[in-house]
Amino acid sequence: MKAIVIDQYGDKDVLQEREVDQPSIQEDQVLLEIHATSINPIDWKVRAGYLTDMLPFEFPIILGWDAAGIIVEKGSNVTNFEVGERVFTRPATTRQGTYAEYAPVDENLLAKMPASMSFEEAAAIPLAGLTAWQCLVDFAGVKKDDKVLIHAGAGGVGTFAIQIAKSLGAYVTTTASEENEEFVKSLGADQVINYKTEDFSQILHDYDFVLDSMGGEVQSNSYKVLKPKGKLVSIAAPPNEEEAQKYEVEAGFLWLDPKGEQLQKLADLYEAGKLKAVIGETFDFNEKSLQAAHALSETHHARGKIVIKVK
Repeated sequence: MKAIVIDQYGDKDVLQEREVDQPSIQEDQVLLEIHATSINPIDWKVRAGYLTDMLPFEFPIILGWDAAGIIVEKGSNVTNFEVGERVFTRPATTRQGTYAEYAPVDENLLAKMPASMSFEEAAAIPLAGLTAWQCLVDFAGVKKDDKVLIHAGAGGVGTFAIQIAKSLGAYVTTTASEENEEFVKSLGADQVINYKTEDFSQILHDYDFVLDSMGGEVQSNSYKVLKPKGKLVSIAAPPNEEEAQKYEVEAGFLWLDPKGEQLQKLADLYEAGKLKAVIGETFDFNEKSLQAAHALSETHHARGKIVIKVK
C-alpha cells in the first residue's frame, strides 16, 4: 500500500512517500480502507521529535491519528461492526498511523458515520472533536447557562468546542482575529474578543470555565477571568499549580483518551444539526501535499481542519 512515512525526526521534508506492507489485524481490530485523514498539531510535533519522551516510537513511523473509511476486514472478536461499513475513528497512538491507504483500528475506537456525512467531514472530527468533548464534558461538566471562554475559536479544537458548548446550553465567548469574527459567531459564539486589539483578561470576569489551547501568558491571564472554584483545562501546556491555587481554580492538562462511544455522540450531534466539521483546506495524498499541509498547520493560523483526501 502507499503510505507517507518518516525515517528520522526533522522538518517537513522528512515526510516521504513509499510502498509499504499492508498491516495485519488482531482479533479485536478491523482493517480500515482509509478514504480521508486529517492533520493535527501532534503530527508535526512527533515529526519534529518534540514528543519522544512521551511516544518513543521506532522508525519508520507513519504519522496521522484521524481516519474515515470503509471496513475491509474484521477480526474474529469484532461484534459491533461489519465489513463494508463506513466508519470514522481516532485510532490508538501507535507508529502505524493514518497517512496510509489502510490502517488497523481497535473496535472500541470506531464510530459509525451518519449517511449524510462525507469521508472528509468524518476525518476532520475525531481528534479535535473528542478533545473538545473531553475538555467540556468530562473535565468541566459544562451545563446550561455556564459562562465558557474558548481560546482560538477558529482553530481545529476551537470550532468544535464552540458548537459543543452551545449544545450544552452555555454562554460562549471566544478569542479570534477580526477576520474570523463573523465565522466564529456563525458557529454559535455569543461574544468575540479580538485578541490582537483587546485584552480578554480585562474584559471578562466570573467565568465558569476556560479552554486554553495556547499556554504561556494566555494561560496565566485566563485565571483572572474565572470565578473562585472555576475550572481551566489546557491542551497546550500543564498548568502551574501555584497559579491555580492563588486564584482558587481547578486546573488540569488534557491528553486525549480516544473513545468510540464518545465519537458516536459527536455523530449524533452532527445528525441533529448541532455540529458541523469546518474544513479549511483539503490536500491530495502525496509527499508534496503532506509537506505543504504540515507547513500550514505549523503556522497556527489554519481555519478549522486540514483534511487529506486519500481515496
